[in-house]
Amino acid sequence: MYGENGEVEYGGDMKNAFSPTRDYKGDHKKHYFSGLGPEDLIKYGVSANDLVPYMAPDIEKLDALKAEIHFYGYYKKWVPQENYYYCVENTGFEANPVRNEATYSKYASLDDKIDGFHYYLALIKFGLGRCTSDTAHEIRDGHILREEGVALVNKFDSEFPVKYFKTFLEYCGITEEYFTEQVDSWRSPHLWGKDQDGNWKLKHNVAGTGLED
Repeated sequence: MYGENGEVEYGGDMKNAFSPTRDYKGDHKKHYFSGLGPEDLIKYGVSANDLVPYMAPDIEKLDALKAEIHFYGYYKKWVPQENYYYCVENTGFEANPVRNEATYSKYASLDDKIDGFHYYLALIKFGLGRCTSDTAHEIRDGHILREEGVALVNKFDSEFPVKYFKTFLEYCGITEEYFTEQVDSWRSPHLWGKDQDGNWKLKHNVAGTGLED
């Protein structure tokens, strides 16, 4: 049993939008690895041992078990804020004392120290960061107004996740210089440009304050 269908809730393939289950034979590699599975990385020099945590269960074994993957969000509308309240009242869950970097929330996606870089690299590649993801959902849920969402995105979306940056570099075995070089190489020219001080900035953003807005 999975939680939410991330493809549906946060933008992606709508194949399973109206189905309670996910096809583990094809969807796993397509949705979570963009078609390039963990096993495919061996030919690029990644060791098999390092890939073990990312490998899906053997398909033949799942077939033998007649296993099914279901999304809880299909049976109960996925509303993060209400899920948070439920967990506080029924499980003793506690939010972070301070907000997560690059957004305003304190209760979601707290399970690892490098999660912030998932959202940061999405911002680099697509121009949409963690705060955009949070506000878009809460606007749809009717918890905040669009104007409030725009203000929050303008304030937090481009914030760099500095808290665990050193941990991230050590985990990846790279230097800060190499990280910066790789990040900048993924900045699409139709999304990013440099201001008069030489700093990277989005050409267009939801607040209308981009370089070309």
